[in-house]
Amino acid sequence: MRGMETGKTRIRHQVFTEIARMAYEGGDYTKTLEDLPYKIIPGEIASYRDSIFLERAVVGERLRLAMGMPLRKFSEYSELSEGIEESVMAEKYYEPPLINVIKFACNKCPDKLVTVTSCCQGCLEHPCMEICPRGAVSREQGKAVIDQNKCVKCGKCASECKFGAIVFQKRPCRQACGVGAIGKDELGRAEINASKCTSCGQCLVNCPFGAISDKSQIFQTIMAIKSDVPIYVALAPSFVGQFGPDAKPEKMKAAFKRLGFDDVYEVAAGADLSVIEEANEFLAEVPKNHSFMVTSCCPSWSTMVKKMFPEFADHISIALTPMVLTARMIKKMHPGCRVVFVGPCDSKKLEASRRSVRSDVDFVLTFEEVLGMFAAKGVDKELIPESETEPLDWASSDGRSFAYSGGVAQAVANAIHEIDPSREVKIAHADGLEECRKLLTMAKAGKYDGYLLEGMACPGGCIAGAGTLQPIEKSRKEVQGLQPVRLLPALGRHAVQRLSAADQGKLNAEY
Repeated sequence: MRGMETGKTRIRHQVFTEIARMAYEGGDYTKTLEDLPYKIIPGEIASYRDSIFLERAVVGERLRLAMGMPLRKFSEYSELSEGIEESVMAEKYYEPPLINVIKFACNKCPDKLVTVTSCCQGCLEHPCMEICPRGAVSREQGKAVIDQNKCVKCGKCASECKFGAIVFQKRPCRQACGVGAIGKDELGRAEINASKCTSCGQCLVNCPFGAISDKSQIFQTIMAIKSDVPIYVALAPSFVGQFGPDAKPEKMKAAFKRLGFDDVYEVAAGADLSVIEEANEFLAEVPKNHSFMVTSCCPSWSTMVKKMFPEFADHISIALTPMVLTARMIKKMHPGCRVVFVGPCDSKKLEASRRSVRSDVDFVLTFEEVLGMFAAKGVDKELIPESETEPLDWASSDGRSFAYSGGVAQAVANAIHEIDPSREVKIAHADGLEECRKLLTMAKAGKYDGYLLEGMACPGGCIAGAGTLQPIEKSRKEVQGLQPVRLLPALGRHAVQRLSAADQGKLNAEY
């Protein structure tokens, strides 16, 4: 529930805050980590689960993941801090699996279960009985009862009940997964099929029991901040409003500097460069070499294409993502620095771990994780004085539109029209991997020949990523309301679009 504090979000925030505080303050990391479950879950009475011991055990595993460590095997004895020495460093890449199920926190939720609730009125008509194709619905003491051995989960009885007394229950995590990667183990607990998973994190967002969590680089980022190497933030376009109502865009540079970062650059600037690359590529490749082109900015979307529609892998744009282009630009301007991408996305963590990207992006943190850093350092955005405010002024409205569904394709279409006003550009987009899969299925049937296809794994786009903090529609309005400003002087759209293909290659190599 974005924008509302719940038990799950409260615990996550406390975990990220305490890991950040531990990294900033230093000391005996082993002892501190062992003590933290008791600090986060104090007292003797459970607040969230049946047992306070279970609550602390779950928090303990969350703490390990927040330090980038793997979950423990609970069939064997091990201390909470086991392996901590491998994470106490200023450089640690994410090791798969990124998204993890804490098995003993899983509720074993019903999966595809049609059941009668207490709202049944025992009506005379009983349409549920009449409509059932397998005779699975009967009447006992005037109330409807479903024989689960006969039920085929068609849901017809639920749709016919005038009182809404019959419900079709699905596992929230499985329902949120658009690629069918969520299954269950021999004990009925959620299990993620790594060969299908795209690490979008929507299962994490939708599990109401907090049984699914991701790894983090908070600790390692702060260790790097405490070193002598300059650290720069590449801030994703969807940042607007994510850090609370007092975190105005003009305050973000000062806020991040108080965390220890040297400066902040908008990833929307890199998005402007991606737009030009994709526009030129579309003009050169469609329909000459490919029947359609697929955008490349969303790693989960690209991964889904490669896994589920491998015949279209070469239809994915070869344009570098805004995150990578921005990181290259920063490192060109500040040789020897490190770059942390701060954004809404879990799958960006794995993108940054690719060997081809490691030298560009050193760390990836979500908005939710950075909020923990603000809390650990006691940074109050409201108290940042006017003298420290500074506008983020390195992006266009098209670059910032990468934050929401439909924005990428429209930005590329705008660029194509500028390059070749006579060229007709047909675009289609989908958000949420289930809808993305439908889009590609129709493309496979020839419905989108000549199109530019945009896909985003999260419903609504990046503004609904697993690491976001506020309601989706509110985020869209705030991003769209941000005033467009100047581009990089030497790399603006009109300068870049006139470059030859060879010069474009040089630009990619340089930035």
